[in-house]
This record gives sequence, C-alpha cells and structure tokens, in this order.
Amino acid sequence: MDLILASPAADDIIGLLGAWRFWLVGGMLGALLGAAAYSVSPPPYRARATVQVDFHLEQAWPQNTDREQFYYLERETRKLMDIAMSDATLRAVADNVPGVALEQMRAGMLQLSQPGSGGWHFYADHRDPDKAALLAGTWAQAFAEEARSAVLAGSAGGLEAFITVDVMQAESLRPSRTQSLGTYMLVAAGVALALGALAVLYLHPRR
Repeated sequence: MDLILASPAADDIIGLLGAWRFWLVGGMLGALLGAAAYSVSPPPYRARATVQVDFHLEQAWPQNTDREQFYYLERETRKLMDIAMSDATLRAVADNVPGVALEQMRAGMLQLSQPGSGGWHFYADHRDPDKAALLAGTWAQAFAEEARSAVLAGSAGGLEAFITVDVMQAESLRPSRTQSLGTYMLVAAGVALALGALAVLYLHPRR
C-alpha cells in the first residue's frame, strides 16, 4: 500500500520521459490491441438520409417580428421532432425493415440531427450496412409523409400550413463505420501508454 501511495521521485519521472523504447513499444502494443478489438468486435455502420424542412418565415410572419418568429420556430420544430419519433413514423419503418423493433429504434439505433430550418439528418446504426441504409432512408421517407399529413391537418392539431418537407437524400446511401480503425488504435495506444506509465511510476520498486 505504501508503494502505491508513495509519490514518484523527480528522477523517476525524468527517466520515464526519456525512455523512448518504452513509449515506442507501449504505443505499438496498444495500437495492435486496438486493431485486434476492432477486428473482433467492430463498431456498427451508420447511414445518413436528409430531409429539407422549410418553415417559410417570410410567409408565416411577413412583419418580421423576432419574438413571434422564434416562438413559431421553436413550437413547430418541437412538433416535427415528435413526429420523427412518433409511433406512426416508427411503425412505418418497422413494417419496411424486417427484424427491427420500435424499442431498438428508440434505444439509440435512430438519431436525429440538425432540427431547425434546413436539412434534417436522419442517422441509423446497424451491424449490417445494407440494413443501416434501409433504416435511414425509410425513416426519412416515413417522417416526410407523416409531416405532410400533419401540415394538411393544419389547425386540427397539426403543423402550420406554411411548412414544406422534402426528402433530399434517402436512396443509394453509403454507410460507414461509426468509428474508424485508426480511432481504435489511437485510443488503445493512449490507454496502454497511460497505464504503463502509472505502473512504472507507482508500482516499480523504489531505490
């Protein structure tokens, strides 16, 4: 216990910093372990589809009152985000993507980015790249259809009539790993070097 709690001497720290073989070998071993982990259990694939959402502020609020515009955007954006994760939208996705349940989609398989006026990005993660692409594209299409239906509903609990929703990219998607091999190797090398340095400084017998 005293060995672990004892602070390393200045000479020990200087000696460790100058031990280039330790840093070289430790970094290489860590990188190899990271590559092995990537090979054994690679991260899932991620696909992205894009839907263009335009709130048409110039038509909704022609007098350009900032407060009303902010409230309008915040309210309608919240409605659209609810639509994106609604039962109706996700059931449409589940009906077209076999083997995927609503619980999985809500547990992080589907992720929404950039809510606001402009491009909304619909991300889907899956071990199968084809299924990741199908998930993202189907989710974007289902969202657009549900949002358009809500626009038509108008004052009956739907969206403002000025909002337009258009699918920009939902086909021929190119999924990629959520994390690269280089990231695995770099992180593993850093962890290995940090643990190795701590072991040398605190567990190595003091002279």
